[in-house]
Amino acid sequence: MSLPVPPEPDGPTPPPWHSLPNAPTVGTLLGQRDALADPSATLHALPLAPEAANPTPFRYLLLRDGDKVHAFVNRCAHFGVPLAAKQEQLIYQPRQSLTCNVHYAKYDWTDGRCLSGECDTESLSPLPLVMAANGELRVAPSAA
Repeated sequence: MSLPVPPEPDGPTPPPWHSLPNAPTVGTLLGQRDALADPSATLHALPLAPEAANPTPFRYLLLRDGDKVHAFVNRCAHFGVPLAAKQEQLIYQPRQSLTCNVHYAKYDWTDGRCLSGECDTESLSPLPLVMAANGELRVAPSAA
């Protein structure tokens, strides 16, 4: 007796943050909570190391909501392009959603899951954070 084969997902599964080119290591400083407006969604990119083989910087988003900060890779789960290339292009509703400015897939502010558009069953890649008492935001070890 053979088991049914699960259907293929509608779109590509986003790669985990740590598998992307020039991904930061655990402990890398990503920002300072108090430097972020409340509420806000801001684009960031880590500087390239001189020995980096890939010229693409690691791009991420920091979303502040009071004392909480969420981080995601700046990469549309459906289309694989940045949600926005420049801060002024970033489409978001504070404390609610982020929207890809290429094809308008909408993602949840807190957990990155698809809310509407062609991203059905897909999510943004979360970037695990740890916040120090002084508000420093650093890459935390992955839960998985």
